Amino acid sequence: MNDIGRRIGNTDLAIIVGDITRRGTEAVVNAANSSLTGGGGVDGAIHRAGGPAILAACRDYVRAHGPLPPGEAMWTPGGDLPARIVIHTVGPIYRDRAHSSPILARAYTASLELAESLGVSSLAFPLISTGAYGYPIDEAAGVAVRAVAEYLRTGSALRHVELVCFTAGVHAAFARALQAALHD
Repeated sequence: MNDIGRRIGNTDLAIIVGDITRRGTEAVVNAANSSLTGGGGVDGAIHRAGGPAILAACRDYVRAHGPLPPGEAMWTPGGDLPARIVIHTVGPIYRDRAHSSPILARAYTASLELAESLGVSSLAFPLISTGAYGYPIDEAAGVAVRAVAEYLRTGSALRHVELVCFTAGVHAAFARALQAALHD
């Protein structure tokens, strides 16, 4: 299993195996729940590694704006993470491809748009919605790679985007999805 990299538009896109809480990118994306209170999987790991500042900022957001809807994104400081910013996005609870794919694609696009509006030059994503939300890994990887590649082809100011995989199986799914997206 090797890291995979491709240049799309102005951006280097990398698929790597690693721990998103240890990435040296300016920002990381959190696969959050609507209440932004942490949980299991990536969400819990980011909250634990980032410390109480992330949860405090999330609670302030929810008090002011209400729960974060699926497909939308907000940000907090990175707390104790190497990344200075955490972009929280909520993916869909998987129902079927027709209902879930547009929301999942929007979660990736909203995160990319927010990163650019914050002047971020490097960003790391997990595979969103595949844990407790039940999205099939191969299908989610395809949606993720298509959404990210489509966004980057428009000439993003982001210099580096990572798709961070916690397991070899997720890495393989991202690799297959990237190969397919490059031939679309």
